Amino acid sequence: MRFAILAAGLIAAFGLSACDSSKKSDTAAATTPAAPKYTGRSQQMYQGQEMVDKVDSASIKLGKGGALEMEAKGSVPMAGYTKPGFLRRIYAAPPKDGVYELDAVADKPASGAAGATPIEIKGDWDGYPKEHLKGVRIISKTNSVVAMLPPG
Repeated sequence: MRFAILAAGLIAAFGLSACDSSKKSDTAAATTPAAPKYTGRSQQMYQGQEMVDKVDSASIKLGKGGALEMEAKGSVPMAGYTKPGFLRRIYAAPPKDGVYELDAVADKPASGAAGATPIEIKGDWDGYPKEHLKGVRIISKTNSVVAMLPPG
């Protein structure tokens, strides 16, 4: 009896090992792109505030008062978002590549008709790290865009 159970177990094990289900999961994992890794940690958002859905373009420049002027254009899932802005990410040490990360956020409306709506986000950064900053990465829910500081 023991021999019959052992033989049945071995046949089942060999049968399962021939199954190509593991190959399918390996192929699916290989075709799915890995989520990007960011170096900074997000700040706490206020109640009702969330990241914008998508960032299409971004630019930065030095303002007249010495502040860094930042601008991004993107989209949100419905009309009515208010108070668009940037939240700087928190770092233990300056980024090695000099590209600081910012979350693009806005206050979500209570209700509205669903449909992608363009949004423009502007902000200034006083006291930015002049000795380290080379550019900024604007991060949204689905993508990120890098804007480099113009030379000069």
